[in-house]
Amino acid sequence: MKKVILSFAFAALVAGGAAAQTKPVSQVSELNKQKSGPALTFEEAEYNFGDIVQGDVVEHTFKFKNTGTQPLVIKDVIVSCGCTTPSWTKEPVMPGKTGTLVAKFDSAGKLGQQKKAITIMSNAAEGAKYVYIVTNINEKGAPASAKQ
Repeated sequence: MKKVILSFAFAALVAGGAAAQTKPVSQVSELNKQKSGPALTFEEAEYNFGDIVQGDVVEHTFKFKNTGTQPLVIKDVIVSCGCTTPSWTKEPVMPGKTGTLVAKFDSAGKLGQQKKAITIMSNAAEGAKYVYIVTNINEKGAPASAKQ
């Protein structure tokens, strides 16, 4: 009799542990919601131009992919200063397809280390995304030994 009761107790314990490993239905549906819809994924979050000379205009193309399940629309791109000019894919980017964001940086009037944030506003569930351009601007006409 003790063995039967002990066996039932053990079975109940194992079944209770197994049930604790599954997520409640509300959490599972919440996870599915997060995975559905558009999702913006950049190949790189930061690009370094290295050393440039004051007055140089440089640009870089950031590539992104819609890793979601619905069309991705870039609503707006906000830059941290007027020295950076963005242009981007205007049409909806279908799931699995790619688009681009071009950042053109004018170094006129700037000197030294620079890190400029570019904010991408889209219909993606995760909200705003950020990419950065980085450079070191040397003074125009500075001797080569001053440039590092």
